Amino acid sequence: MSSEDGERSGRLKKVITDENIKQIHKMILNDRKLKLNEIADTLKISTERVHHIIHEYLGMRKLCAKWVPRELTFDQKQRRFDDSEQCLKMIKLQSVGKHNSRLVRLWRLYFGMRME
Repeated sequence: MSSEDGERSGRLKKVITDENIKQIHKMILNDRKLKLNEIADTLKISTERVHHIIHEYLGMRKLCAKWVPRELTFDQKQRRFDDSEQCLKMIKLQSVGKHNSRLVRLWRLYFGMRME
């Protein structure tokens, strides 16, 4: 009788490998509407492990039935900043009162507030 474990049939214990992470990432980039169970069936690993890899290793989440990065990249943040600066410059160059009242009206309409 031996105290060591022998070979067992079934799935491998280690499924969070660089290869699986890369495959899942590639699958998601090819089809952002892919479901967890479809990925799990393709790679023959559990949906729980697929979920863990997507959320913890790839930093993605499902939004409106699509997988998207959880956080903005530096370039995306920079673009938002540049766009905001450009809007502020336009407001300063134009008639402030006229533009401001349009902005407030649009904001109220967008958020469903009644005009006074």
